[in-house]
Amino acid sequence: MYQNVIFDLDGTLLNTLEDLADAVNWVCIQHNWPVHTVEEYKYFVGNGAPKLLERVVPPSVKITDELRRGTLAEFTERYNAHRSDRTTAYPGMVETMLRLREAGVTLAVLSNKPHEAAGPVVERYYPGVFAAIQGALPDVPVKPDPTLLYKLMGELRAVPKDTLFVGDSNVDICTAKNGGLTGCGVLWGFRTRQELESEGADYIVETPEELRGLILA
Repeated sequence: MYQNVIFDLDGTLLNTLEDLADAVNWVCIQHNWPVHTVEEYKYFVGNGAPKLLERVVPPSVKITDELRRGTLAEFTERYNAHRSDRTTAYPGMVETMLRLREAGVTLAVLSNKPHEAAGPVVERYYPGVFAAIQGALPDVPVKPDPTLLYKLMGELRAVPKDTLFVGDSNVDICTAKNGGLTGCGVLWGFRTRQELESEGADYIVETPEELRGLILA
């Protein structure tokens, strides 16, 4: 049994893809840039909002610090106003989290979503479930860098051998490796089994029930 489990947010706990896509496409429209499909956004997300926005800038446009700041501000305002329009918890995940907490597992979230957005969106769908929620902070490296993972583990007083990291992408599996943790990939999110296997996931699960069995085994 794992005493502590740290979860990725987007694509693992919540299907946020449509709201993220809508907000970024809104920014694109403001700048007369091409918009993108929801399917394309599965591969744009995962490394934080600044990188997400860089990925939609057309090749003909020079990316400057001013452009980065401006598009991030536009995205943040739009996303914060619409982040719950179509976002949903993945089927079975709320029940799974409650069962794990009842079993004495300490649960936490580590996301590349800005910290001021991560907490409210998690609490909306999983109220009172997580012992700690850590999002991206200004001027601090994001996943797969382990800096914020170490900060979170310190708050939880968690040690690597008793801690599982769960996510849906190569970024999450790489984060687990960088932090010396066991990494579990989930198949209900944004990425593929092939990606998770290629990154070296220790486990891959297809359902929340399977995940619960792994954690409590």
